[in-house]
Formats: sequence, C-alpha cells, structure tokens
Amino acid sequence: MDQHAHGDQPARRGEPSGARAARSHGTVEPEHGASASGPAEHAAPRRSVADTIRRAPLTVTLPIIAALCFGCYTIWMDHTNGAKGGQAALLGLIAAVVTGILGVTLAHFQSSMLTESRALAYGALFGASMGWLYSLGGSRPSVLASVAWGIGMFFAMFLVSLYVFRTHRKREPHGLHRPHEPHAAGRHRLHAAH
Repeated sequence: MDQHAHGDQPARRGEPSGARAARSHGTVEPEHGASASGPAEHAAPRRSVADTIRRAPLTVTLPIIAALCFGCYTIWMDHTNGAKGGQAALLGLIAAVVTGILGVTLAHFQSSMLTESRALAYGALFGASMGWLYSLGGSRPSVLASVAWGIGMFFAMFLVSLYVFRTHRKREPHGLHRPHEPHAAGRHRLHAAH
C-alpha cells in the first residue's frame, strides 16, 4: 500500500503539520526531483561569464583572445590614421570576427594535421594578418609592400611554428613524424616470399 495515501509517514522535525498532510495527499516533494512551483525553477542554473571562460578549452579561448586583441589593435591603428570612430570600430569588428573564426577552426583541426601543414597554416594566418595590418600603416604603403611584409611574416611564423612543433614531440598529436610499426617488416618479407 502507498504510504502517502494513508498518511502513516512520520512527521519531520520542524515541519508544520499542514506539510505532512500535503505530502500525504499526492503533492510531489522537491527532493525527489520535482517541485510544485512553476517552470522557472526547472531552468538550468545560469553560469557567469567567468565560469564559462574557465570551462572553455584552450583551443577556443586562446584564438578568441588573440582575435579580440587583433581587432582592438586594428581599431587603434585605423583611428590614429584618420578614420572616424564608427568606421574604425566596424573594421576592427570585422577583423576580430574573421581572424577569430579562422583561428578557432585552425586550433580545432590542428590535431589532424601533419606538422608541416600545421606550421604552414599558422604561418599563412599570421602572414595574412600582419600584411593586412601593414596596409593600414600611417603612410598607406603600396599593395606590393604590404604583400612583401606579409610574406616575410609568413616565413617567420612558419619557421617558429615548425621549430616549436618539432621540438615538442610529446605534445604532438601524431608523435614521431613517421613511426614505423615493428611488424610491418615481417609483412614485406611474406609478400616477397610469395
């Protein structure tokens, strides 16, 4: 028999007598996973911005922070070169969004890339960003000078990335560049014998 229907459940300490009667007549208790109040209490607890940032992986937070810094630097550089505040802010916002999307995508897929491909991708993103920033310079350099600066920054970042990825092999997703399986040599001998 149901204990709630017969009311033979003992009263809890400090509980008003009406609460026991309510429990015995089919009201669901909050500690059992439900409540009698509205759906507002069922909503997931809100996380603060700091909580969300702490829980986000580094492959998301670092590119976003770098993109925000890049966007702010773009705003400052464009504004100091004579652009109006709204135009500089729009340009900085576009720069931050584009580099943020590219950075998060690169950081997400870097574990599936070979070392050289990953270094090329980092070099290309950095070189293109620096070449574009160079084009915003005070004397408004030519397109050729901006492209040359971007290519120089590409090679610098490519070499630094390649050095870092090669010297920190324990952090590499692929380990050694081309590991050989010990039983692969035995297979080749079997194929050669047939």
